[in-house]
Amino acid sequence: MNPDELVNTWFKKWEIGDFKNLPIAHNFNHTSPFGIIKGKKSYIDLVNKNKDKFLGYKFNILDKIFNKESASVRYIARQGKDFTLNVSEWYYFKNGLIESIIAYYHIGDIKEDRKLK
Repeated sequence: MNPDELVNTWFKKWEIGDFKNLPIAHNFNHTSPFGIIKGKKSYIDLVNKNKDKFLGYKFNILDKIFNKESASVRYIARQGKDFTLNVSEWYYFKNGLIESIIAYYHIGDIKEDRKLK
């Protein structure tokens, strides 16, 4: 897949809740204000334990910029009626998969019901 297809697939998989089939490499790393998750298995396990925080989003893509091996995407994520997150992410690709993502968003004070387990 090319970078645009990878990013589109990433968001489509999230919208339908198919996180186990994300186009990510085995050595995938995800960096966010919550920290760094290393490895596809660790990432999938974390999502599986915290489905209420990861699933059920609708995405409004605002901007996408692509290079051969990277992309930047700015979007608004909405979960239910009460939770909205403005996000900017950098995607890095290798061998037709997403190898890493660096996500930027303001989490403020983390409410107890939003903390990861």
